[in-house]
Amino acid sequence: MLKAIIPKLPMRDKAATKAFYIESLQFSEIGDYGDYLLIRKDNIEIHFFLFEALDPVQNYGQIYIRVADIRTLYQGYLDRGISIHPNGPLTIKPWGQQEFSLLDPDNNLLTFGESS
Repeated sequence: MLKAIIPKLPMRDKAATKAFYIESLQFSEIGDYGDYLLIRKDNIEIHFFLFEALDPVQNYGQIYIRVADIRTLYQGYLDRGISIHPNGPLTIKPWGQQEFSLLDPDNNLLTFGESS
């Protein structure tokens, strides 16, 4: 039986990844194993693997995170100065989801969504 899915994303610099996710997005570190980092916030867990040769322009890593109270989350990120993707401000999509997106330091796309 399937229980959960945990995305694994590339990172070039663990310190930059920690700063973004832990300090800015307020995730917690749950494991640091040299070239492998684990973080969590609420019921969301993300793993990162070191990929120093990653070209961020060529990175197509992306995850979709379903949330509750998306407007509060969005405003909180804006209030903390987190950059929203230029093509990803909070909007209602044709499929009925409220969504917004941002990029992490390695150009992994994070899209947050809530049913309208």
